[in-house]
Amino acid sequence: MLTNYIKIAWKVLLRHPFYTFITLFGISLTLTVLMVLTSFLDHLFGSHYPETKRDRSLYVMQMMQMDSGRTSRNSGPMSFRFLTEYAKSLKTAERVTICTFVNSSNAYVGSQKIKLNTKFTDADFWEVTDFEFLEGKPYNEQNIANSDQVVVITDDFKKHYFGNGTESVIGKDVEIENIHYRVIGVVKGSPVTRPFTYSDVFYPYTAPKSNYQRAGMRGGYVAILLAKKQSDLKTVQDEFQSHIARIPLPGVQEGFKYAILEVKSEPYLENFIGTLMDGNKGIKTVFFGIIAFIMLMLMGLPAINLVNVNVSRIMERASEIGIRKAFGAPVRTLMWQFIIENIFITFLGGGIALVLTLIIIQLINNSGMIAYADLTINVNVFLISLLVCLVFGLLSGVLPALRMSKLKIAEALKS
Repeated sequence: MLTNYIKIAWKVLLRHPFYTFITLFGISLTLTVLMVLTSFLDHLFGSHYPETKRDRSLYVMQMMQMDSGRTSRNSGPMSFRFLTEYAKSLKTAERVTICTFVNSSNAYVGSQKIKLNTKFTDADFWEVTDFEFLEGKPYNEQNIANSDQVVVITDDFKKHYFGNGTESVIGKDVEIENIHYRVIGVVKGSPVTRPFTYSDVFYPYTAPKSNYQRAGMRGGYVAILLAKKQSDLKTVQDEFQSHIARIPLPGVQEGFKYAILEVKSEPYLENFIGTLMDGNKGIKTVFFGIIAFIMLMLMGLPAINLVNVNVSRIMERASEIGIRKAFGAPVRTLMWQFIIENIFITFLGGGIALVLTLIIIQLINNSGMIAYADLTINVNVFLISLLVCLVFGLLSGVLPALRMSKLKIAEALKS
């Protein structure tokens, strides 16, 4: 019986190409947009190369100092000394890395200038992250203790500075801002959408111009706290906040008098949204409300489309329903026929959407729009999206089918 229903559904689709096109277009377009969007969001916030441990990482991005009335404030990254004292000393964390955000430098190949994004890090940076070393190895605590002028570079910078040759560049010299460094490692780069790890050149924090010895609480450094397991995140957060609570208040920072000090350690998504919304809970609520509304509208499109198309499609099949009822077909049988037809159509649209999404993602990854882009299809999102569309499809098919199945035989045959 199921096979017969699918065959009937296929014949109906072929009989009315226009209705078929509208139905499949609505389902596949909606699912494609949704999957590409969620793929990009997953690219931004998910645990991907080289930050594959985001699910058990806490990010310390900025310090906020405010006066007692919260009318004036001063915020920004912290000093290396501050993070060493209050973050590196954590006992519940597996590892803590301190690094800068992206800085700018220049290198020259002949008369050609290469604009670089650079980053100063400690040795633990290479343990907290999971960079793929194509050549060489990372600098270690010994390199840092010796103040060795060594660097780790990306494969992209290697190509621009040394050319496209296959020869190893380990031990070779690079000149950046009139300072010579020895290449100790070459890594596959990180996308620009991951600011904690994005860079063309990585220096030990003891390299020139790092300002790691700067006194005071403010500076140019951030930190990643890596928990031993995801369930330990709250414990690490609590210990870090207990360290921050030890800082005497009120205080003075570069002439600014503050009575309130906030330094948060948060998962990446919360950290990103908190920074974007500047800690305003009202704006956060509005932001997530808008996102939910957009998602609801995206998922509502196929429902509206399917309701309209199914009403027209089923109404024109009134005579078919009348004949089947005349031969004794029960209401339940007629209902199941239209339900299975809708399931079949929805899965066809989902299959088309999956193919379209794969093509679009590959085009984005290969276009160079986002360096080192690694967008992938989130299988869970695809299945949930397909399930929601299927529910909408069932509702939009069941209601008209129920109405038609209850028609009297004479009325149905006249239609």
